[in-house]
Amino acid sequence: MGYTVITGASSGIGYEAALAFAARGKNLILAARRLDKLQELKKKIHDQYPDIKVVIQSVDLTNIEQVNSFYESLSDYELDTFINNAGFGHFGSIGEQDLSKIGDMLHLNIEALTILSTLFVRDYEQVEGAQLINISSRAGYTVVGNAVTYSATKFYVSAFTEGLALELKGKGAKLQAKVLAPSATESEFAKRSLDVDEFEYEGNFKKYHTSKEMAACMLELYDSEKTVGIVDGKTFEFELKDPIFSHAGTVMK
Repeated sequence: MGYTVITGASSGIGYEAALAFAARGKNLILAARRLDKLQELKKKIHDQYPDIKVVIQSVDLTNIEQVNSFYESLSDYELDTFINNAGFGHFGSIGEQDLSKIGDMLHLNIEALTILSTLFVRDYEQVEGAQLINISSRAGYTVVGNAVTYSATKFYVSAFTEGLALELKGKGAKLQAKVLAPSATESEFAKRSLDVDEFEYEGNFKKYHTSKEMAACMLELYDSEKTVGIVDGKTFEFELKDPIFSHAGTVMK
């Protein structure tokens, strides 16, 4: 059985997705910056699912050299699913942005995701059952006023992945590309975005999902033939859809 790769697996949706895929009997390669958190997760998985193979790697995907070396390290494994979950946000007005943090966000949310997606497509385009799942956001379909730059990075993720999915289908490729677009999800996301030590979702959001709920939504998307899994901004229901953005097709040949 091939391995499922999950970046940003030390917490939140990535953490819960690792447990959910392990429950499906999937071997795992888990990547994040915090090795201690990955070790804890590996032990938890082995305690519950002792037959599952779990490989952990500490990597900082804001560093592009590490992005490439991380993918190269996967050459010894047969993969079947690649989940680009690692990412973070930034809240605040554009004129007051922390440019250093913004730079890291652009490297992680856009550059690392694009490189890893591209390399995976090159290697697994014609592998039956292979899937690429990129994690966007509801903010990748509706601009959030106090997080414009973050929204822009997620618009990129959504457009890139939807476009890739259409391209792969048009070529008759066996690999499927899909995009998951959560709304507010209880995780460490808000703490990192706001640079605070504690954050309570209860009272700050009228509605939100838990990371475990969004991991279950990811499995719904994984099992479907649809391209987009998105949380409705009004009902907060999870929906599976065909590509949402308009698509001009190939202009030049």
